[in-house]
Amino acid sequence: MESAIEALLFTSSEAISSAKLAQILEVDSSEVEKALKRLQNRLEEQDSGICLKQIAGGWRLFSAPQHHDLIEKYVLSLDTRKLSEAAIETLAIIAYSQPVTRGGVASARGVNSDSSINSLIEKGLVREAGTADAPGNPILYATTTAFLEHFGLSSLKDMPKLDDFAPSEETLEFIRERLSATHIEAEPEPEQEDMFDNLEIDTDSE
Repeated sequence: MESAIEALLFTSSEAISSAKLAQILEVDSSEVEKALKRLQNRLEEQDSGICLKQIAGGWRLFSAPQHHDLIEKYVLSLDTRKLSEAAIETLAIIAYSQPVTRGGVASARGVNSDSSINSLIEKGLVREAGTADAPGNPILYATTTAFLEHFGLSSLKDMPKLDDFAPSEETLEFIRERLSATHIEAEPEPEQEDMFDNLEIDTDSE
């Protein structure tokens, strides 16, 4: 069973829940959970270049942390689709104030961010999350499950605290005010019951 699970996880581009694995393997979820733990322990004991993590409501194989510098060096050498500084700023604003409208993002950044938002949607890191109860019913935007997976987060609660980045209390309060002014309730992502209770990213133009 461990071998079968390892093969399934290897071929998947996203996290797979133990319930889904149990369905595919036609066994009880408890058996799959035990097999996942055994596989996780085996990879650790063998000092494998791959590790198994429980993340974003499922399980997924990742490169081992001790090799992240090498992986980063390799990835940055490739012609991959990258994010500009503007897109990274936009993603941070959406992540910390979601759900938020395009106008809310522009207000927080002080500049139009439409191209950055479009880029993030194209890359699967941001999604439409309903509409705001405001004139014109503007679309709301929030992060996706792929965002959690890319950043190694089990949920949005695992995001770093803003306090870790603000150079002063005044700056922190300013950031909080700008972000809180954009917050509205959003619709959950399809097939994800509670994402809202629940940044390996490349760096090109918008």
